[in-house]
Amino acid sequence: MKFSTKEDIEAPIEAVFDAVSQFAIFERAAIRRGADVQRVDALAEPGVGMSWDAQFKLRGRDRKLTVRVIEFEKPTRIAAQATSPGMIGRFEIDLIGLSRTRTRMAVALDVQPQTLSARLFVQSLRLAKSTLTKRFKLRVAEYAKDIEDRYASSA
Repeated sequence: MKFSTKEDIEAPIEAVFDAVSQFAIFERAAIRRGADVQRVDALAEPGVGMSWDAQFKLRGRDRKLTVRVIEFEKPTRIAAQATSPGMIGRFEIDLIGLSRTRTRMAVALDVQPQTLSARLFVQSLRLAKSTLTKRFKLRVAEYAKDIEDRYASSA
């Protein structure tokens, strides 16, 4: 099951890339939502190989997830793979500089079930695909607006 959207951001591509590669912000956001997140790599700089283990509750059950950065091409692309028992997900952010002060951010999430129970879970998500797609697009739009606001206040 795949979700994707695009947002235009009033900021240079380098500033947008710096914002989307601040992984500590994502860690703190997950912790605020109740997840237990542990960084498990020893890299000093952001890049391929960064990885995290996370535990959280979803639909009343404890879930475990391992996330690993698999592509890090400054300033145009970041991709991460998330694996959990029964499921594999891929999250991609592609940036395109439209002008010196405008960047298009394309975000995609693809979830692939690997077991029968995961297939049933994804099937239940398919029934709510339009609602989930709207929520996904809204969250990405809010994040793009936040990047825009942070850039405008720092410039």
